[in-house]
Amino acid sequence: MQIQQIESAAEIASTFAVMRELRPGLVEAEYVARIQRMIQRDGYQMAAVVVEGQVQAVVGYRFMEMLYAGMLLYVDDLITSASQRSSGHGKALLDWLKAEAKAQGCNELHLDSGVQREQAHKFYFREGLTISAYHFRIALD
Repeated sequence: MQIQQIESAAEIASTFAVMRELRPGLVEAEYVARIQRMIQRDGYQMAAVVVEGQVQAVVGYRFMEMLYAGMLLYVDDLITSASQRSSGHGKALLDWLKAEAKAQGCNELHLDSGVQREQAHKFYFREGLTISAYHFRIALD
């Protein structure tokens, strides 16, 4: 198992099938350009577990500073392909993220998870994450 930073357009494109399992509304023709905009504007970064040339799990994250927490690593997206769950890929990515956060001087790692993702929540609890807040939103049509 290898964790690889994802940077080039081809590498970004290689993550689409797995990322779409988490974000089914994504449009493949727009995916690479959207990720590239997020990288340029927001400091979004990606990494993936690659096994025999195939992406098995992917994470999108960014570093930020907030008044209440100081420096933190925020996980936007974290998904292991359904066919590869319970293979240790998610844990490997989460451990890698924790090490990256510490190396960048972060005090905390944060992520939001949809309320419907019960299996993911079990994983997060098992890995020592806790629920510390509600996340509210409103569409601005």
